[in-house]
Amino acid sequence: MTWDLKALYKDEKELEKDVTIAQDKAKSFESICKNRLKLLSASEFIEVLREYECISQTLGKFMTYAFLKFAGDSTNGSFYAKYQTLYSQISEYLIFFELEFNRLPKAKQEEFIDATSKYKFYLTSLQEQKPYQLSAKEERILLKKDITSGSAWSRLFDEHFSRLKFVFDGEKLSEEEVLSKLHNPDREVRKKAAASLSKTLKTHQPLLGYIYNMVKTDHKVECELRGYKSPEASRHIDNKISQKSVDALIASAENNLNLVQEYYVKKAELLGLDTLYDYDRYAPLEAKESEYSFESSQEVVLKAFEKFSPKMAHIAKKAFDEGWIDVFPKDNKRGGAFSHPATPDAHPYVLLNHTNRRRDLFTLAHELGHAIHQYLSRDVGYLGTDTPLTTSETASVFAEMLVFDYIKDDLSPEEKISLYAGKIEDIFATLFRQINFTTYERAVHAHEGELSLDELNKLWLQESKKMFGNSVKLTKQYEIWWSYIPHFIHSPFYCYAYSYGQLLVLALYGLYKSGKSSNFVDNYISFLSAGGSKSPECLIGKFDFDIESEEFWEIGIGEIKKLLEEFKGLQNVTRTT
Repeated sequence: MTWDLKALYKDEKELEKDVTIAQDKAKSFESICKNRLKLLSASEFIEVLREYECISQTLGKFMTYAFLKFAGDSTNGSFYAKYQTLYSQISEYLIFFELEFNRLPKAKQEEFIDATSKYKFYLTSLQEQKPYQLSAKEERILLKKDITSGSAWSRLFDEHFSRLKFVFDGEKLSEEEVLSKLHNPDREVRKKAAASLSKTLKTHQPLLGYIYNMVKTDHKVECELRGYKSPEASRHIDNKISQKSVDALIASAENNLNLVQEYYVKKAELLGLDTLYDYDRYAPLEAKESEYSFESSQEVVLKAFEKFSPKMAHIAKKAFDEGWIDVFPKDNKRGGAFSHPATPDAHPYVLLNHTNRRRDLFTLAHELGHAIHQYLSRDVGYLGTDTPLTTSETASVFAEMLVFDYIKDDLSPEEKISLYAGKIEDIFATLFRQINFTTYERAVHAHEGELSLDELNKLWLQESKKMFGNSVKLTKQYEIWWSYIPHFIHSPFYCYAYSYGQLLVLALYGLYKSGKSSNFVDNYISFLSAGGSKSPECLIGKFDFDIESEEFWEIGIGEIKKLLEEFKGLQNVTRTT
C-alpha cells in the first residue's frame, strides 16, 4: 500500500551515479553545442535535441524520486532540497539551448521544425515563449533564486500542513481525516469537524497568509521581469490556450450559478433542514453512507475501465500490482491526491489519502485516469509528455464518469439518488468551485501590495457568496478556508484547468453515450497517447469540437442540466415508492 520507488532507482547509490552522469553530460553538451546551433544541419540539430531531451529526462527522474520521498514523508525536506540544488546547478548548463533556438533566424527555426514530427509542437511552443524569455545570465539568476523563492514557500506550506493536527473528540486527526468528516451523515459530526478545521487554521493563519502574500509577490516579480500582461497570462501560455477561451469558460460558468443554488435549495429540502450551512454541503443523503474499502474501490475501478477499454484496465491493474500507489493517510504525509508522471522509462506514481468514503472511490478513479494518460503518452518522449493542465484534467474526470456510470445501475432508488447527489456535488466542486477559486485568485493578485488577513478573508467570502447565493449560509469560520487550498501556493491560476477539463469531459462523455461516434474509444485512446505533443485545440478537434467557440462550453453545461433533471426524476420515483 506504499510506493515502490525502485522503478526510478534501486537505491541512493544508483541515484547519485545518475546525478553525476547528468552533470557530466550537461557540461559536455554546453561546451560542444553552445553558440553553434546556427551551424547545424537539420539532421544534426535533431540529434542535439535528442541529447538535450535525454539529459532533461535524467534531471526529471532524480527530481521525481526526491519529490516522492518528500511527499510521502515531509521529514525528507533536506533530502529534497539537496536534489533541488543539484537540479538547479546542472540545469544551468542547459539554459542556453532554448534561448539560442529562439535567437535563430526564423527560416532556420522553420528548417529545424520541418525536419521533425515528434518535436514539432515542442519547438513551435518554444517560439511562443520567446517574448517572455530573458538573457541567459538573467535566466540563470532566476533559476538559482527559485530554490529560495517560490518553491521554498511551496515546500514550507507542504511541510507545515503535513505536521498539523486537528483535535476532534480528543483525537488528533490529519487534514485529510478531519475533512473526510465533513461528509459524515451526522450533522453534529460535520459541525464539530468544521469547527476543528477552522480553529487550527485560525491559529496558523498568520503564517499561511504570509506564505500566500510571498507567493503572490514572487509571481508578480517574475511576471514583470518577463513582460507578461497579466498575472494569469503565463498559465494560459503553458496551457496552450487563449485568454479568450478562458474568459468564455468563466463567463459560461458564472452565468449558470443558478444551477448550484437550485440544487442546494433542493438538498436542504431532502435533508429536512431549514438552513443549509457550509458544513452541510457534503452531507450524504443516505442515513448511513456506503463504505468503499480500498480493495472494493480497486475492484469497481477495474471493472468500470474494462467495460470501456481493456487497455485502460490493463494499465490500472499494473498500477495496483507494481507499487505505483501510496494509499492511506499517515503522519508527515502530504495531504490530497495526485498522479506524478515521473519519466517515460519508469511509470507514474499516485498519492492517495484513502478513508473508505465513496468520494475516495472517485478520487482513485480520478488519479488513475491521470496515470493512464501519463503512461500512454510515454512514446512521444520526455519533451512531449508535458501535457497542458487543460487536457490532463480531461483524462481524470472522464475516468470518474466511467465509474459513476458503472455503479449507478445496480443501486436502489434511494442509493441512486445519493450517488447522483454526490456526482452533482463533485461536478460543482470541479467546475463552479474551481472558477470560484480562479476569480478569488484574480482578486488577490490584482491587489497592490500585501493583503491583510481580513482582506484575504473578505475576498474569499465575497467570491464564495457569488456561487452559493442564498442557498447556503456561510458561517464566520468559513472565511478562512482559503488558507488550506494548496493550488494557490503551488500553481497560481491552476484551478480553472479543472473546470475546463470538467466541461470538456461532459461534452465528450455525452458524445460517447450518444453512440454517434463509432470509433470514440479508439479516438480517446489516441487523444491520451498524444500527451502534450499536440495542441489542445488539435487534440479536441478529433471529436469535432471547437474550444474557441463560446457555444462549446454550453454543451457541457447542457449535460449538467440533464443530470439535474435525472436527479429530480429520481426524487419523484422515491416519493411514489
